[in-house]
Amino acid sequence: MYQFLFEISNFFSKPITTFINTYEHSPFVTAFLLGVIGAFAPCQLTGNISAITFYGQRKIQKDIWLEVLFFILGKIMIFSVIGLFAWNFGQTFEREMTNYFPLFRKMIGPLLLLTGVVLIGGVKLKFINRLTQRIPVIMKEGKVGSFLLGVSFSLAFCPTMFVLFFVWLMPVVGSSSYGFTLPAIFAIATSIPLLVIFALIEAVSVKGVVMKKSKKVGVVVQRVAGILLMIIGLFDTITYWGI
Repeated sequence: MYQFLFEISNFFSKPITTFINTYEHSPFVTAFLLGVIGAFAPCQLTGNISAITFYGQRKIQKDIWLEVLFFILGKIMIFSVIGLFAWNFGQTFEREMTNYFPLFRKMIGPLLLLTGVVLIGGVKLKFINRLTQRIPVIMKEGKVGSFLLGVSFSLAFCPTMFVLFFVWLMPVVGSSSYGFTLPAIFAIATSIPLLVIFALIEAVSVKGVVMKKSKKVGVVVQRVAGILLMIIGLFDTITYWGI
């Protein structure tokens, strides 16, 4: 499975890599293009597909652009913080962080599986209703959850993302007077496929307002999304747990 995703990543990233070499003296362009390549790295590819599936089924229920924005802000925060630490502490920090990336990556598959099971109604999780009554209102809102989702997906580094971020981007960050801004640009670029897909969903939903009001369609889409997340989570777990 990982090899299959790697081949997809390689197919999309080759022309962009060539383009990067043309703009190697422009840090902003380099950071952006590295992020676009990163969007097709195996770990980000499954993360973006999962986010598209998760938010796509919710698009029928309400406008989720603000939640998508907070998802991206979560990614920006993580990449910026990691980049800032790497910029200040150099190789020592990079070596320490690599010890934890495999653990973060392994958590994503089971998390997607659980989310899929919940979406199809396989687990009711009634205790959550009781628990959320004790949580402040701001923590129940979708924006906070979306932010944390972006954070968790950004921590799921794979070898491709490690090379792009630490081997390619960090030298550019260190050599630029405004290098601290580059990880944020990188993070935004990793979300480009997500933004493009949601722009298309928005265009289609304008013509299909009636579908938004259909409760039955919402249930069907939610269950389909749950099944897709379960499949992605299963393959992700098999790939990164070596099952």
